[in-house]
Parts: sequence; structure tokens; C-alpha cells
Amino acid sequence: MSEGQFNIGEAARRSGVSAKMARHYESLGLLPAVHRTEAGYRQYGEREVHTLRFIRRARDLGFSMDEIGQLLKLWQNRRRSSAEVRRIASRHVDELARKLAEMEAMKRSLEHLIHCCHGDERPDCPILDELGTGTHSHREHA
Repeated sequence: MSEGQFNIGEAARRSGVSAKMARHYESLGLLPAVHRTEAGYRQYGEREVHTLRFIRRARDLGFSMDEIGQLLKLWQNRRRSSAEVRRIASRHVDELARKLAEMEAMKRSLEHLIHCCHGDERPDCPILDELGTGTHSHREHA
């Protein structure tokens, strides 16, 4: 292996992305097809490792694969408009806020059900009733 070239295990270690995910990102086109040895082993350079780190950080922030693809193209385009990057990030923040609100509503619903459950020897349980019949909605207690 030439200097500056890494096998998939070393690239995974350097980027913080598992070898399985590196192959997955390549199959999705997020990571361009890497050079292969005569034996068919993938060889990664610093550029690919840097791209894998970018993908990992974007995943850590919850961006979708589609959004990561868009961000990668913008990142690699030195003539990009930061307005487009901002639009993608702002849209993602809006989606996170929506999910947080939904999770808060679910939490309130569960708190209400826990409050209604006697938690004693009685067999009746509003938590199980809700799970079994869906008689309560987390939106009802929002």
C-alpha cells in the first residue's frame, strides 16, 4: 500500500466511521468509488477520510442521507452559495423542532397515563389500555 493510502479498517479508524458504513456511503454515492488494489481491496486517501468525517459529523447532527448528499456537493463546490447551505440547515432545524414538539407531546401523554395508573395489585391499567386500544392520543394531552 502506498504512503497516504489506507485500507478500509484504517480509514474507518481515522474517520470514526465503521468499515460497514464506509462501504454503505460509497454504495449510496456519498463517497466516490475509491481506488482498489489488484486484489480488489479498497484504498482510501486523506481526501476520502476527510469526506467520511464530514459525513459522520453531518449524521451526528441528524441530517438525512439526502441532505448530506446536498451538503457534500456544496462543500466540494468552492463557488457555492452559503445561502443554500443555510437553507438546508434551517430546514433541518425546523424538522428537529417539529420532532421535539412531537416527543414532548408523547412524554406528556405518557406522564398522564402514568398518573392515571394506580400501580398496585389491581389489574386495570390505563397504560396497557392505551397500548391495546389506542383510546388515548398523545395529542389529547398536549
